[in-house]
Amino acid sequence: MPESHGFPDLSTVWLRAFLEVARHGSFTVAARTLGWTQSAVSRQISSLEGALGGGPLFDRLPRGVRLTEAGRVLVPHAEAVGAALLGAGRELAVLREAAGGRLRFGAFASADAGLVPQALAAFRSRHPGVHVSREEGFTPVLLERLTAGHLDLAVVSTTGRAPLEAYALHHLLDESLYVAVPADHPLALKGRPVRLGQLADADWISGSSRPEGTLLDAALRQGFRPRVAHVVGEWTAKQGYVAADLGVTLVPALAAASVRPDVALLPVLDEGAPARAVYAATMRGRSLTPGGEAFVGALREAAGRVGTAGPNTVL
Repeated sequence: MPESHGFPDLSTVWLRAFLEVARHGSFTVAARTLGWTQSAVSRQISSLEGALGGGPLFDRLPRGVRLTEAGRVLVPHAEAVGAALLGAGRELAVLREAAGGRLRFGAFASADAGLVPQALAAFRSRHPGVHVSREEGFTPVLLERLTAGHLDLAVVSTTGRAPLEAYALHHLLDESLYVAVPADHPLALKGRPVRLGQLADADWISGSSRPEGTLLDAALRQGFRPRVAHVVGEWTAKQGYVAADLGVTLVPALAAASVRPDVALLPVLDEGAPARAVYAATMRGRSLTPGGEAFVGALREAAGRVGTAGPNTVL
């Protein structure tokens, strides 16, 4: 029998047979309890004795068996192994049923406006025993965290030019874009969708001074480079700048429902380009826990319910 660090590699089958014989003082009763033949039990005990050095663990008596001193020493260790395996089995069952364990996920900001809260509320109601931790960030940062093993999954979008092909992608939705203008803006008063080229001369509010890798990629696709007058990161702050007539900004559909009443949303006509796609990303080759699988399902359900427009959207 191979050994590791001076200790024999003991079969759990041997230990199980040993404990049953020790408990009942009989090979026959142990075999009946295990559903084995008596010869099978005898072979397991012989194998265990051989692995431990060949000394007997039981004295064979005319009626039954009795533990030797070596057998008495082994009993508590065998019981500890059995208890540890039983505990491991219970914990694994909890994981399989998504009744415990942990879930670490991240999401980009506008997904947190409606999609993620709805999914998280449904997930918590179904799997209250799973410990959930959440991070917020831009898609490239979330993917870095995912790659490093700090996240189990990340809710990401095609904005940001991140290399999504390196990940396993669970499609959630495709979202359209809106341009946010003051409620009394001439285009809002006309009440029609717009092409971004109609706002080529406007001041723009964006989270970056450069349009590349942001929502303003849509403007580059329509043939003009927007003039970013104000770099503002938070959605609520961007709306304040728009309401004060300091510029216009792009709003993704996921954030449309939370737009303030003094801002109007105009659907963007961008027929030549695909809508922004939103995914739950996981690492290729890395197993997702049952809790993670359940959360992806909750995200998909929420994606089907999330509205694509707010109350002050021009249709």
